[in-house]
Amino acid sequence: MSSVKFGYMRVSTFDQNLDRQEQQLKEVGCEQIFYEKITGTKRDRPELNRMLEFLRPGDTVIVTDLTRLSCSTKDLLEITELIATKGAHLQSLKES
Repeated sequence: MSSVKFGYMRVSTFDQNLDRQEQQLKEVGCEQIFYEKITGTKRDRPELNRMLEFLRPGDTVIVTDLTRLSCSTKDLLEITELIATKGAHLQSLKES
């Protein structure tokens, strides 16, 4: 079974645009992209949860910036831990 590159993009409000994030994620080869227009302070985000359910060992979650994944350090650490326990990887295009 081959690994998959999943993209996750988020903006906080409905009037914000996802185009720039989508272009960057497609450029790095994301095969499936999940997106939401919801605040990053909410931990219960339907598309984030759906993407996390899909993860298998060897897969990679790619975000343009870690703040797209979460605005809270605590939530970011929990999400990162969940990705790791599934044997998947996290990559941010902004942070190394």
